Amino acid sequence: MSQISLAQAQIMLRTMATMQEEHNQLVHAQWRQQGFEFYRAMWVECAEMLDHFGWKWWKQQSPDLDQVKLELVDIWHFALSELMRDGDIPPDVAEQLAAVAADGPTDPETFRLAIEALAAECLNTRSFDTKGFTAAMAALPMDYAELYALYIGKNMLNRFRQNNGYKSGEYKKLWQGREDNEHLIELLAELGNDAPEQLPDRLYAGLEARYASA
Repeated sequence: MSQISLAQAQIMLRTMATMQEEHNQLVHAQWRQQGFEFYRAMWVECAEMLDHFGWKWWKQQSPDLDQVKLELVDIWHFALSELMRDGDIPPDVAEQLAAVAADGPTDPETFRLAIEALAAECLNTRSFDTKGFTAAMAALPMDYAELYALYIGKNMLNRFRQNNGYKSGEYKKLWQGREDNEHLIELLAELGNDAPEQLPDRLYAGLEARYASA
């Protein structure tokens, strides 16, 4: 178990579940009844993550770890949605997340294999595999505290996208020649010393300001 207590881990999970519910309601009020293929979204995100990490042996590639981490957080958005749609989130999920240790350097092939195993499980079972996900976290490595912080950031970006025409196709994902995810990482670094309860509103205001000048 990491330094996060089980009680804290459960509070963090409930907070993320509440934010995910709000986002899903924004996308579709009856999202639980729509049969959305969350498993498909997850394995596609796995492929995108490998592209950001690098896997091509015929060219020089350097991992973009900021984007790799955001792709893992994207998977967690869909995973949370699936867990919530199926009923109450299993009580051991918070404990499994809190138990992930983020120590030691990333072994590239170990990480690639962990992502492929997670994608394979999504395809084989058409569902989310918590053990496969935490194995990918450990291989990166990313602990629960970092997953939580990045989830808050990406959730606010997703909300911003929906509020600015993402579903209708009006949203502009490139701002000043860079993807919105890159702007998010910069804003999170700028606001890193903000109180946790202030972060969502400050982050949303920062996204608005940058998008206005896109």
